[in-house]
Amino acid sequence: MVPVMNERRTIGRVIREAQRIHESTEVIVVVNGSTDGSAAIARRSGARVIEYAEPLGHDVGRSIGASSANGRVLLFIDGDMIIPAGALKPFVQAVLSGETDVALNNYSGPTNKPVVHSVVLAKHALNALLNRPDLNGTSMTAVPHAISRKALETIGVDALSVPPLAHAKAVQLGLRVAPVRRINVGKLNLPRVGRERTNPLELLIVGDHLEAIDWMISQNSGSEGSADWPRKQDMTR
Repeated sequence: MVPVMNERRTIGRVIREAQRIHESTEVIVVVNGSTDGSAAIARRSGARVIEYAEPLGHDVGRSIGASSANGRVLLFIDGDMIIPAGALKPFVQAVLSGETDVALNNYSGPTNKPVVHSVVLAKHALNALLNRPDLNGTSMTAVPHAISRKALETIGVDALSVPPLAHAKAVQLGLRVAPVRRINVGKLNLPRVGRERTNPLELLIVGDHLEAIDWMISQNSGSEGSADWPRKQDMTR
């Protein structure tokens, strides 16, 4: 599953590496709001393309791709990160072998700074609340990660649009969740200054963690929880 928005410089190479992971690989590219010809490049590269004229919003492409996937293992990557097939194979193999249901990138973000980024803190806090401090800051928020068909059915397709919620559900509902390999996506993730100006991802991602915590509270208390509380961005400050 590869969500794409204006990734013409990298999408062809991303697809080629993905195709080399397994002989039966199906590459699904969810192109949304692209105006640079990314969809045409993806089609020429042999991917199955699902295209939307308007931007879908952060991570919604994961749900759309997963709902259309046929495979036993679903691997999530990004269209702007060229990760060699050899580095991606362990995630798929860990799920295929039955070692785990959710294979995470063993990357916890930069934690050795005087002021730690709020997203890094949120990931660590969520795992602590899930009684999985051993996971540190690993999360389904970070790519690459892979899940089994069983995990998809347990978590639900819609939850994949909110990765911390999907992560919380995976742990809380008894799936096997484990870090598999470390890929420093912090170095691979190109800054998107223009996009960040109009849609600050830091606030959105921290808000997604609040949504995951709200779901956990509703599970533990047996109540419905507050549907709109986690999305109020002023509460992330």
